[in-house]
Amino acid sequence: MLKSLLGYQAGAGGGANESVMRKKLYESAINNAVKNSFPAVLKVAEELVDKWSSVPEDQHIPLCAHLLGLALKTVTQLALGERFKDDAEVISFRKNHEAIWSEIGKGYMDGSLEKSSSRKRHYESALSDMEATLLAVAKDRKAQRRQTAFVDALLQSGLTERQIMEDCMVFTLAGCVITANLCIWALHFLSTAEDVQEKLCQEVEDLFGSDPVSLDRIPQLKYCQQVLNETVRTAKLTPVAARLQEVEGKVGQHVIPKETLVIYALGVVLQDADTWSTPYRFDPDRFQDESARKSFCLLGFSGSQTCPELRFAYTVATVLLATLVRRLKLRPLKGQAPEVRSELVSTPKEETWITVSSRRG
Repeated sequence: MLKSLLGYQAGAGGGANESVMRKKLYESAINNAVKNSFPAVLKVAEELVDKWSSVPEDQHIPLCAHLLGLALKTVTQLALGERFKDDAEVISFRKNHEAIWSEIGKGYMDGSLEKSSSRKRHYESALSDMEATLLAVAKDRKAQRRQTAFVDALLQSGLTERQIMEDCMVFTLAGCVITANLCIWALHFLSTAEDVQEKLCQEVEDLFGSDPVSLDRIPQLKYCQQVLNETVRTAKLTPVAARLQEVEGKVGQHVIPKETLVIYALGVVLQDADTWSTPYRFDPDRFQDESARKSFCLLGFSGSQTCPELRFAYTVATVLLATLVRRLKLRPLKGQAPEVRSELVSTPKEETWITVSSRRG
């Protein structure tokens, strides 16, 4: 869906087989980048927790600003390499990223972008700058013959420069936004549920003690998985999805022609009272039931159908939560009830705040 909105072709004219091959390559490149650069994920999370640990207990912490920063640092380093350890590079990248995503999320969806020539020029300029940056990064990484980042795997694949740039664009855009908002909503909901914080802290301490999180043991954090599943469901993190109908299909009496873009209203189903008991309540324990896990899987939020950016976001969010809950307790601001802006990814309409206190204090 994002490629279509950006004007990119998934298979570049190669048909369904090439689209499938590129999808597999894309997912493999993300998985390899996570394995190769997991210490960078852990370092960024620990730096943020260190920062929060030093603030006074009554100081308000802006979740949206801090967690978008965490997502940008993590995604750019894993996708594009060590160049983005430099904060100046990340800040420059962020400006274009925000200009592009703000229009992808709203301007294309409601048609308002085409009605404003100044907005369209700003969007096209940001997109052009971002594409130039990604092409330059790919050229540099190719000369260095590195094999740790997402872009490195694409460079070894035989894709064209244009295809590599497009895949890097999609991962950096979607990866940042999904990761940031999964973390934002997870910490917001945790701040309102002290019992969930305590249960999550106990699970993490039982598995890791005082040791850092390790990638190979993340699947053992079953309750953390439930917390993130319930975050996705309660926040309606991705309220819509789209898939190109590869063969002709039928729903009731309605024929869906081949190559039709089918839109799924996931946000409606995620809070359907016939599927979920007390659908507006944040309750990770609901995912102890096999029926809840099956419903979630059928919607494409777990199992083999999970989008690779969401799978990546789960890894980053797990590292952050497991690092955070062992050191800090989260509290919400009294009277705060974040309103949701539902676009391609659900995000708070305004900044969302919490306060923290030392768990050992």
